[in-house]
Amino acid sequence: MTVRFSGSTLVVACESASIEPLIAIKREEHHPHWSERFANPPPPPSDATPVERMVHRLKTPKGRTTYALRKQTVEPVFGIIKSVMGFRQFLTRGLDNVRNEWTLVCLAWNLKRMAVLRPQ
Repeated sequence: MTVRFSGSTLVVACESASIEPLIAIKREEHHPHWSERFANPPPPPSDATPVERMVHRLKTPKGRTTYALRKQTVEPVFGIIKSVMGFRQFLTRGLDNVRNEWTLVCLAWNLKRMAVLRPQ
């Protein structure tokens, strides 16, 4: 069963669980004017909804910096291991055997990267 939340329901649920949500509301235009990029937004109204408070947080320098951390990902490594090394499934059974096999795959990948990056 999949539970779907609307944006405002999710924000309210996060705030009630003492989690500070940072969820994109809409796409921002590219290349805003420098005065808009570096200006601090006016404070939200005292009777602001949870979504309005979150939008305000996203516009602050701290909020933009925190949201930018979401762009970091480690998933390309898994895609590269699948496509370049052809590793698509484990050949062993059991958690210990799978851990050992994954360690070998990671070791092979790291050795491959070291060979490519070594000084010539």
